[in-house]
Amino acid sequence: MAAEMSGGDLSRLRQLNALAVIRALKGQPSLTLTEVAKRTGLSRASTEDVVRELLQKGWVAEAGATAGGVGRPARRYRFRADAGRVLGVDIGGHKIRAVVADLDGNVQHTARVPVTPEMGRLERLEAVDRAVAQALEGAGLTGADVWASGVGTTGLVDGGGRVMLSEALPEWTGVDLAAHVRRLAPAPVLVENDSKLAALAECWRGVARYAKDMVFLLAGLRTGAGLVIDGKLHRGFGNASGEIGALPVLGWIRAQEHLGGEAGDVFAAAREGDKAALAAVRKYVKDLALGASALVLTLDPQMVVVGGGFSRSADVLIEPLKRELDRWCIRTPEVRMSALGDEAVVLGAVRLALDDVEDRLLDGRSPLVSNPQTS
Repeated sequence: MAAEMSGGDLSRLRQLNALAVIRALKGQPSLTLTEVAKRTGLSRASTEDVVRELLQKGWVAEAGATAGGVGRPARRYRFRADAGRVLGVDIGGHKIRAVVADLDGNVQHTARVPVTPEMGRLERLEAVDRAVAQALEGAGLTGADVWASGVGTTGLVDGGGRVMLSEALPEWTGVDLAAHVRRLAPAPVLVENDSKLAALAECWRGVARYAKDMVFLLAGLRTGAGLVIDGKLHRGFGNASGEIGALPVLGWIRAQEHLGGEAGDVFAAAREGDKAALAAVRKYVKDLALGASALVLTLDPQMVVVGGGFSRSADVLIEPLKRELDRWCIRTPEVRMSALGDEAVVLGAVRLALDDVEDRLLDGRSPLVSNPQTS
């Protein structure tokens, strides 16, 4: 005879069922109870109980009924993506980008504030404040309306949202970004390395949506990597996974130096067949491929995605990179250029915030409105 489930087990089961129903409804105009049950594998009775609870909590709203057919029209339900908002912030060397998105991840408003790599800590944080304020104002919100914030930054980040080490930005090591952003939006703030967030975004809305194992290469004024293993962002024990560029012998520290000060001009010249430019690109790709090969040989990923500022020059980078990977790798994975461009990090920050909202639902700590009729 099977052991009876404890109260804690039943509560957890209800939370998992609720999340399954929410995920079934997300991205759909509306579904009937029968359609939700089919997508989740729950019985119709269980589905009805879960939907009733989600209606009370404000996650779900009625969306009218299905017309036609015999008998009473079937009620339809939709996920309330408009019930809350999340904030995503990308803190880079040349720009601060902030976006407000709904619970489906649809961006409602974007703000961009230019900065320079030489800026000190206070100036850069002031730029973060301006970008967040502009994004919230453009969306008609205040910081109190935000349910969670995700923040991307260069450097190593600890589990509490503090930058442990940053060599790219002056005075950036030691900045407590979680505490700073909480001043602007008091909901939970999650901070992560920009390469990792770009990898997360590629698996969510980019070219790696069907790849369970993926290496993301940040190719730009600096080189970095993010790893996805078995469909999950891999952080490592100390949140330092993918930092293979710390090994000088692999060449990631010097890679961009081959392109000189104006990489865009070099890529453009290479595109026109200029021999010196083509040679510079080959040297850059060789350094990029050495570290990438080490990651490929370790993880055996399905895909390598190249993003960052240089991803706009896919036409002159992809084929040389494939050839170099063929030289070193037992099996060369599919190599793709990011389709998200410089939006990848901020979209990854949005996804990070949305994951936190879902985690709080599973833990029974939902911040949702109590009146399902609002909106």
